[in-house]
This record gives sequence, C-alpha cells and structure tokens, in this order.
Amino acid sequence: MGFFILFIVLITIGIPIGMVLAITGLLPGLLNPQNVAIAPPLIVRAMINGVDSFPILAVPMFILSGNIMAKGKISEKLFNFFSYFIGNIPAGMPIATVVTCLFYGAISGSGPATTAAVGAMTIPILVNLGYEKIFVTSLVAVAGGLGVIIPPSIPFIFYGQAANQSVGHLFIAGIVPGLLIGGCLMLYSYYFCKKHGEDRAKLKAHTAQIREKGFLKLLYSSFGALMSPVIILGCIYGGVASPTEAAVISVFYSIFLSLFVYKTIKFKEIAEIFLGTVGTYATILFIIAAAIGFGRVVTVYQVPTLVENFIANTVSSKIAFLILLNVILLFVGMIMDTTPAILILAPILLKAAEVFHINSIHFGVIMVVNLAIGFVTPPLGVNLFVASSISGEKIEDIVKHAIPFIFAFIIALIFITFIPTLSLILL
Repeated sequence: MGFFILFIVLITIGIPIGMVLAITGLLPGLLNPQNVAIAPPLIVRAMINGVDSFPILAVPMFILSGNIMAKGKISEKLFNFFSYFIGNIPAGMPIATVVTCLFYGAISGSGPATTAAVGAMTIPILVNLGYEKIFVTSLVAVAGGLGVIIPPSIPFIFYGQAANQSVGHLFIAGIVPGLLIGGCLMLYSYYFCKKHGEDRAKLKAHTAQIREKGFLKLLYSSFGALMSPVIILGCIYGGVASPTEAAVISVFYSIFLSLFVYKTIKFKEIAEIFLGTVGTYATILFIIAAAIGFGRVVTVYQVPTLVENFIANTVSSKIAFLILLNVILLFVGMIMDTTPAILILAPILLKAAEVFHINSIHFGVIMVVNLAIGFVTPPLGVNLFVASSISGEKIEDIVKHAIPFIFAFIIALIFITFIPTLSLILL
C-alpha cells in the first residue's frame, strides 16, 4: 500500500513521470533487501533488457518520419487535395481538416505531431476564410488525437509490447474506430457551420483557386503524400515488412519525398531533424525503461491478481466493468502521458478484463481511444499546449470550445466500447 501512496504523492507534487517510475521501481528493493526479486540490480537489468526490443524500435522511426514529413510540409499537400473535392460544400474546409488529420495520423502515429503539422498549416487558412480562430484551434486540437488511433499508432506499439499482442492486428483494429471518431467530429463541424454560418464567397473563391490548377496537376503534386500511408500500411498488411521495418521504410520514403520530390527541405536540415527526434525519443526511452522496472515490482507484489480479484468481487457484469474501465482510463488520461499509462495499466487491467472475456485487441483499442481524449483534457492535455502555441489562443478558451468535440469523441468511444465488432471486423 505504501508503494502506491508514494507513487500518488510524487505524481501529485509534480515530479516528472519518468523519475516517479524510477524511484518507485528502485526504492522497494532498497528498503527491503531481503526480497531478492526486486533487488535494484535486477530492476536495472530488467529496464535495460526491456528497451532492447525490436518492436520498440518502430517508435523512434515513426517519430523521425513524422518530423521529416512535418518539416517537408506534407500536410499542406494532403489538405489541398481534399479541399479540391469538398472545400465548397457546407463545413467543407473543417471536414477537410479532419480528413487531413486522419491521413497525417497514418504517417506520424502521434497526436501532438498531427496537431502541430496540420494546425500550423490549416489554422491560418481557415481563419482567412472567415472561420472563428478559436473554433478552428479546438477542432485541430481534438482531431489531432486521431493520430494515435489511425495506424500506424505509437501507443498501439506500446500496448502490443506491454500486453504481448500483435502490433499488426492492433493497427488493423484501429482503422474503423478512427474513421468513426473522425466521422463524429465531422458531423459536429457540419452542425456548427450550419448554425453559425460561413463566408460562402470566400470559400468559393478559395476552392476555385485550388481547382484552377486542374485535377491532374493537383493529383501529381499530392500523389507522393497520399501514397505515404498506403506504402507504410501496405508493407505491414501485405506481409512485406514488420511494423518496425515499415517504420524504417517510412523514414527513407519521407526523406526521398521531402528532399527530391517536393524539395521542401534541404540536406543541411536533416541533421537538425535527427537531433530533434533524438531529444524527443530520449525522454520517451527513459520513461519506457522506468515503467518496465516499475512493472516488475508491480508483478512481484501480485498487483494484477489483487486488482483482478477486487474487480471480480465488486463488479458483477461486463457492462459495469466496461463503464468502470472507461471512467478510470479517462481520469488517467487527464493526469498521465499515454506511454507510461499503457505500460503500467495494460498488464493490470487486461488481467481483470479477461475475467469478463473481453478480447485483448478490443481492450487495447478502448484503452488507446480513452487516452487519446486525454490529449485535450487538462491538466496534461498535450494537444492543448501545441494548439495554443500555434494559434496564440489561451488554453482555457480552447478547452471551453473543445468540449462539444470531446463529447463527439466520447460518443464514438461508447460505440467502440460496447460494439466490439467495430474493432475486430477487419481482423
């Protein structure tokens, strides 16, 4: 009990999550030397062995690929292509923004990266077209969460590692839920635009300007960007490459596309992108290692079994368990980053889910969708900070205007939770 009290206290006072996991992973062995299973040397060895993993190598590769694509302004190519078809219909431009987030999520696998890349490009455009800046900012912040649901997804990689599940199957399982969530966001965007109106003259002029180039020229310009998710996912599902190998392919493809096709980055900028990626992944890698050490201590103390027995004795039905699960995960998403939340909670909660015969792939989708909502819920809300830095809007204002979008997200979550077929139909 003291072990978890210390964990909660350290989180509450604002200690970085990586340090909290490292302290609570090593301290029990220091205080109780007689328990050889949690001796600090064994915990450190488990941490090192845990990150020496082939599947986890996909994470820095997808981060690097996303960073190259962002610098290469690939999102702009995608947005113009979708705007060509739907920019002139009611709510066409906000809908095109959501569709761009869906496609860009299939490149980056990251929520904040999707928000940054799509938001930096779409927010100025939509504001110039007469949309309220706060509306567009909140839309991009929430839609950025699609980046971790549409495959390839970095959180799905971590869940596959923590729960010993196929990353390829998890990627497939995220397709329909991601499209459902995107559809719900589009429906609210349509409702908002019908209620508040749009500047139809500006929209028609902008769409006409895009269409002046002609479809074939636009397709030629956008084809490389559109093929990015096709190549990445095609390699995985076609059996050509594992998710890790496909991530490496995506890096080379993004470099080729940005350097030689679109010529949006220069050779001298490659080193800067690589260094930025290393800085980002170094933090994540430390959290992964610390979470693995923490997980060993949790296992030695039989916490998963205790949680399983507690839930089995207090929750009487599968529906009640699913409701409780969503409440827990929504709360955790507000206060903890996605990576440690998955690495810590997946082994614990999955064991409890097995009592109610919940499919482990379906459980993983529920978990990731819940934590994706955490990207736009304070106090953590990483996407909120990203969107605020791009637009200059206050975080509290973004939160207030994002609430309807979050409700749309939660409605999709309810369907995903109680209709397992949505996650499993493509498997």
